[in-house]
Amino acid sequence: MPRSKRNKTVSLTKVTKSGRKGKESLVSHIAEALDQYDSVYVFKYDNLRANVLKDLRVSWKDDRFFLGKNKVMALALGRSPEEEPKENLHKLSQFLEGNSGLLFTSRPKLEVLSFFQSFKEPDFARGGSVADRDIVIPEGPLPFQHTMIEQLRKLGLPVMLKNGVVTNEREHKVCSQGSTLTPEQAHVLKLLDIKTCSFTVTLKGAWHDGAYE
Repeated sequence: MPRSKRNKTVSLTKVTKSGRKGKESLVSHIAEALDQYDSVYVFKYDNLRANVLKDLRVSWKDDRFFLGKNKVMALALGRSPEEEPKENLHKLSQFLEGNSGLLFTSRPKLEVLSFFQSFKEPDFARGGSVADRDIVIPEGPLPFQHTMIEQLRKLGLPVMLKNGVVTNEREHKVCSQGSTLTPEQAHVLKLLDIKTCSFTVTLKGAWHDGAYE
């Protein structure tokens, strides 16, 4: 474990009082993790879902994930050689932008890289997501209860009851590849159990035992 450069006090003078407590707690927990683990990774994520993140944390229960304000996490790591609590740690801060987080672990590098290169959890799209393909509902019976007929019509489906069975009157295109999904389209896809997005994690930078990689 690399030696600390100094006992570093991180200044949060520009943080409002209402948010100071949470931000100080994040900085404190990151400082503790720096002394507990050999490696730090900055990662980017897409289509974050709370349940998937929870499962990920359970499977990596001996490690620590941090999601928070990028500027606060950068303060904890140091934004310059003068601020960093350990050698070369500030070099990770440049990757803290957009949807980012920190992973603290003592697992071998190859194990970490291998896991996240193949990590992908399909999930339901939300309104505002981009459709990854054309999705068309064919004419004919649909797997819905008859009590849902009005709900389905409000969602834009051309449905009718035929002998008590919910039936699509004609072929209906839900979305086109590359288009932005509306909340109604996303709801239709979920009702049809069609998952069109995935929660993914991409490693952007690593620090191990004092060395930036």
